[in-house]
Amino acid sequence: MRKLCIISAFILPTFVGTANAEQVRVNDHYKTVINKKPYTVEVCTEGNGKSDLDNFITGAIVGGAIGNNVPGEKNGGALGAILGGALNTERNKGTQCKMETRYEEEQVQVYSHSTASFYHEGRYYNLRFKK
Repeated sequence: MRKLCIISAFILPTFVGTANAEQVRVNDHYKTVINKKPYTVEVCTEGNGKSDLDNFITGAIVGGAIGNNVPGEKNGGALGAILGGALNTERNKGTQCKMETRYEEEQVQVYSHSTASFYHEGRYYNLRFKK
């Protein structure tokens, strides 16, 4: 890109010098970008979004697995499943809050590049450059 700018700096004045002012046109080009600004909010929900039965079953599976691994306990898996299900159901009741990051979006127009268009000795030239 740097070589193109250097070459253009030497060649363009030669072409423009011999062209009429009406034949040389410089256009600026813009693009739309989205600026995202982060902000945080506290979001609270009732429970964890699952039914009491779903919470009980999840707790029972985990509790049963733990209860089966307790050495010397007869029927430890069954007791663990009942306790795990009950505890998981109670734990997921009530209001639960957490912080979330959200983004405010703003569309803005920013400069992209410019083009110089002209004819010289019957040929059309279009040069792209940045100001």
